[in-house]
Amino acid sequence: MKLGSRATPTADPAATPADGAPPPIAAEDMRRLDGLFSAPRWLRDLGFAAWLLVAVFLVLGGLAWVLGQTATIVQPVLVGTIVAVVAAPIVGWLHRHRLPRAAGAGIVLLGLVAIAGAVLVLVIAGIVDQGDALAAYASQAADKVDAWLRGVGVDRSGAAAADSHVSAAVPQIISTLVRGVLHGIQGIASLAFAVSFAALSIFFLLKDGPSMRTWVDGHMGVPLPVARTITGGVIRSLRGYFRGVTLVALFNATLVGLGALALGVPLAGTIAVVSFVTAYVPFVGAFIAGTLAVIVALGAKGATTALIMLVIVILANGLLQNVMQPFAMGSALDLNPLVVLVITIASGCLFGMVGLILAAPLASAAVHITHDLSVAKAAEQPEAAPGVT
Repeated sequence: MKLGSRATPTADPAATPADGAPPPIAAEDMRRLDGLFSAPRWLRDLGFAAWLLVAVFLVLGGLAWVLGQTATIVQPVLVGTIVAVVAAPIVGWLHRHRLPRAAGAGIVLLGLVAIAGAVLVLVIAGIVDQGDALAAYASQAADKVDAWLRGVGVDRSGAAAADSHVSAAVPQIISTLVRGVLHGIQGIASLAFAVSFAALSIFFLLKDGPSMRTWVDGHMGVPLPVARTITGGVIRSLRGYFRGVTLVALFNATLVGLGALALGVPLAGTIAVVSFVTAYVPFVGAFIAGTLAVIVALGAKGATTALIMLVIVILANGLLQNVMQPFAMGSALDLNPLVVLVITIASGCLFGMVGLILAAPLASAAVHITHDLSVAKAAEQPEAAPGVT
């Protein structure tokens, strides 16, 4: 070493740091700390899913609020859309036989108005005008239930509570049916305005339906074949579902009405009309119509007739309906009954009568559209060569 030169000290890793100074940290140790304070992947996924659910509920709540505020216009249009989708094949058939679409739409609309008027008259005559008779039979049924409960040892207070529940059942059913049929479109100041607006919607949707669908397909923001698949799936599900529900409703109403008539149960026509109208609400409608039929039979004819009526209702809405439903609906409603029940009740709570009626066909449409898109995607993928993994 030369004189006058000074050696530069080097850091010794093993050296003890000065008092109060932090020890040196290697880069490898720092890299090990990268994931120490980060949330585990399952917790991040759970948080993302939670925020996604919050967003979905906010959207649903906002949609329900908007529908409530615009019910005067939106709900008649929805009713008109459903009717137009179901009746559109008739207009298409007339158009293929050289009849202009406007004329065909007018003819179909007049026919629908005539049918709706006849059904409305039957409903009013069968439900509203017979309200006092139904209440009287409900009161008689309540008295019999009261006597049975006391006969098996139930105290007077418990029997009186059951009596009051049974007595209130039919008036509540009648009120629900009247609101659902005559005043189901809540917030509408005039029923005549709602009917006229729905009729206009039906006419223009029947007349200009193909061009409207073309416009919607071109503005969905997806490739045109995908858009056609989506709209086609919704149309097929709605058409098949409501056509099938109408056939099943006619079947149930005929079977229950003939059963009530054969048993000598009064108001058999009213029971048949109620069974037909309530069939459009899955599960809930069958329960309402069945309760009404059994209560009237119990009050008018006694326990034996009521039990036979209950068996007929169960057969009409259970075993026999399951035999007929595949022929009436085909694959229009390819859903598990529990799924249908859950989504129907949930949609009814959110969107009212419209949710009760549209929940099942729209859910079925979503399932069918997803399946169709998956099949189309699988068909587009090239097959793997033999022996290649």
